[in-house]
Amino acid sequence: MNVVFVLTETAEEVLHMVSNDVAGLLAAVKGDSVSFPFGTYQYDSHTLDHYLLEDGSYQQELVVYLKPEQKKGETVLPLPQVDQPIY
Repeated sequence: MNVVFVLTETAEEVLHMVSNDVAGLLAAVKGDSVSFPFGTYQYDSHTLDHYLLEDGSYQQELVVYLKPEQKKGETVLPLPQVDQPIY
């Protein structure tokens, strides 16, 4: 199955892979952290998406959402909302 790792805050896709052990992969990412060469993250949520291909067949994709790693005793505050002017 296709698996995509996405940063929750920015919707940036950080890794796209194929896995035959989706249950094992989900169990692993729900652990303490998920490490990539460019940073360490924590599991936030996941969705199972289904979509139609051009040939008429359906394909499914697991999307795993990640958030920045929170160290013990550290509080991660949400980014401030900036009001956009209405034109």
